Amino acid sequence: MLTLYYGSGSPYAWRVQLALEHKALPYDRRVLSFSQGENKRPDFLALNPRGKVPALVDGDFVLYESAAIIEYLDEAYPGQGQRLFPGDARRRALQRRVILEVNDYFDKAADPLWTQAFGRKPEERDLAEVAAGRAAARIELDRIAGAMDGDFFGGRAPGAADYSLYTILGFVRRCELKVPEVALADMIGPRYAGWMARIEALPFFEACIPPTWKAAS
Repeated sequence: MLTLYYGSGSPYAWRVQLALEHKALPYDRRVLSFSQGENKRPDFLALNPRGKVPALVDGDFVLYESAAIIEYLDEAYPGQGQRLFPGDARRRALQRRVILEVNDYFDKAADPLWTQAFGRKPEERDLAEVAAGRAAARIELDRIAGAMDGDFFGGRAPGAADYSLYTILGFVRRCELKVPEVALADMIGPRYAGWMARIEALPFFEACIPPTWKAAS
């Protein structure tokens, strides 16, 4: 049995959960409370010394970092469910490139959005920083969109790249609840809006929504 250690609201843990469901792999969930510091306790630090989620335990093997976990699931269980990196070598390489772009460029471009939404009191928020974050994020999204092959980055079906980008955009949507000026729909445009809707229509999507987000909705 696979065991996923995650924190409700972490987009990185969320993408791994979507990947597990995509692969139809049975797994046990262990949710950690950030507010209670459970991710910094010795028993979890023994799994991930960085004290971050997600972490995956597969028998005597422990792995952290969401991108590595998703690749591992696809390689360790190739015959289970659907592939997360389908197609030929070039298509798979494009998905890996998108994941790197999301983690290394889009995430950093959008950083002012979550800083202002979750790191500032309402009276301390700087809407100029929000505008700058929106502009930078839009530039990165336009660059990444070139790798979308049909309805998804994985072609006819979603794959690893789709889950990696969607969950970050889902976190941007949470920012919008606190700072309406984030204006996600305007930032992403109709093509990405349609793509997000297709992912949200997946049969397992609802079960993967972070519990704290459900409670707040």
